Amino acid sequence: MREVVFAGGPVATMDAARSFTDAVAVRDGRIAAVGDAAVRARLTPATEVIDLDGRLLLPGFHDAHVHPVYGGIERLRCDLSDCLDSAECLRRIAEFRPDAGWVLGGGWDMGQFPGGTPDRAALDSVPGGRPAYLLNRDHHGAWVNSAALRLAGVDRDTPDPPDGRIERDADGEPAGTLHEGATRLVERVLPPTNTQEYLAGLLEGQRHLHSCGVTSWHDAIIGPYLGYDDTLETYLAADRQGLLTGKARGALWWDRGRGREQIEELRQRRELARGRRFRADAVKIMQDGVCENFTAALQLPYLGGHGRGMSFVDRDVLAEVVPELAADGFQLHFHAIGDRAVRDVLDALAATTGRHLRHQIAHVQVVHPSDVPRFHELGVVATIQPRWAVNDAAMTELTVPYLGHRRASWQYPFRSLRAAGAVLAAGSDWPVSDADPMQAVHVAVNRREPDTDDAPFLPEQALDLVDALAAYTAGSAWVNHVDGETGTVEVGKAADLVVLDRDPFSLPPAEIGQCRVDLTMVDGVVVHERKA
Repeated sequence: MREVVFAGGPVATMDAARSFTDAVAVRDGRIAAVGDAAVRARLTPATEVIDLDGRLLLPGFHDAHVHPVYGGIERLRCDLSDCLDSAECLRRIAEFRPDAGWVLGGGWDMGQFPGGTPDRAALDSVPGGRPAYLLNRDHHGAWVNSAALRLAGVDRDTPDPPDGRIERDADGEPAGTLHEGATRLVERVLPPTNTQEYLAGLLEGQRHLHSCGVTSWHDAIIGPYLGYDDTLETYLAADRQGLLTGKARGALWWDRGRGREQIEELRQRRELARGRRFRADAVKIMQDGVCENFTAALQLPYLGGHGRGMSFVDRDVLAEVVPELAADGFQLHFHAIGDRAVRDVLDALAATTGRHLRHQIAHVQVVHPSDVPRFHELGVVATIQPRWAVNDAAMTELTVPYLGHRRASWQYPFRSLRAAGAVLAAGSDWPVSDADPMQAVHVAVNRREPDTDDAPFLPEQALDLVDALAAYTAGSAWVNHVDGETGTVEVGKAADLVVLDRDPFSLPPAEIGQCRVDLTMVDGVVVHERKA
């Protein structure tokens, strides 16, 4: 294989010292030399030299919490993720012409609708009588129309499931929004997604992640969820066929309707999930919902009489199964949004041994200050989604008013976790939010959306640029147990690299989000190159 050299620009190695250098040589898919002197000694007439021209080279991004199959499928269906308001959502739905009878897709934002809950009447008038099932952006609910409710037999007499809620109108009729486990009431009548569609979704998701500079990822749900089938075979088939150009890890879904009897099944699935570029050694436990629909689990009630949220796995069950899973060598990957969920998970992990498993808690939205140091004390990784730490409508209208000022100030404590010694990893949770790591890095540093002059959200919790980039590279590689292979620019490691179109370290912080990915390389092979 011909040697490739990157020179003429800064290189952020993201090594333990967070050092910088100025050139990198790649040969046979590995980093062969680092630094101008070492690289120059290797130059021959056959060497391909890529002039960075001042652009930044850094390790490929590792998305520690993402759903590429869902994101890819939704891009191929009725994609509402870039709609700016409810009117645009309705226009997009009206223009969508599916081959099948159902209108499927998603990406609508709760902040675009009064109270965060769109109604069936608006949707009834759009798809020409076809049943519609559209997931919201955070994948904790769905918007359905009357035709879908009718096919599913959901009416005013249908009770709420234990882990969900049917939004109802003043007369007690289903209003059109299904929260959490209530989505299963309609999922059971959805048309099946075939094998080819799942594979196409994975490949589209992979292509999109590569375009964002992502070279490896952790798929946070390998199992049936929100109307999607188990995607384990999708990954294994893509791996067998040589279609995986990225490196994927996965978390096997913990069925919250069952107990420890599923552990043997998880062991068997782990053995199946041992491919060349894909493996699943983790178990994902979704402990609660989200603040916007009052399902995130809080220690004290939401303001306004909305209860304390939902713990999807009982605290006592959690205390029983978490140590057993850890003793069996499973890494635990938790969804925890509310302070009660975070504490219950930390308490369960405190009873485990084996810090080498690198358990992680994703999202960590509302964290009681007394629990912040426990991440470091217990060796638990905080997997953050920086894009959510902003003053958007979901925050200002659907979250802060119901948390109250004091509790709202505990949200997304990135800097506090870092200062307490916790390892930070970063993920997008795409398609819940944008997959672009540089947009997330911008928010982590600025605590506001790119290209806005909104007031920063709890700016005292902002990260330094180097720490934000480290979370998306070395930190995420570490939590995925691939830090010996990738995640930093060091001799001998895989040539998993990304070239940005500029150097964010030379920019004002307000311009970090303008960075784009020019080139993405995995094992020395270019998997994305931006057209001029």
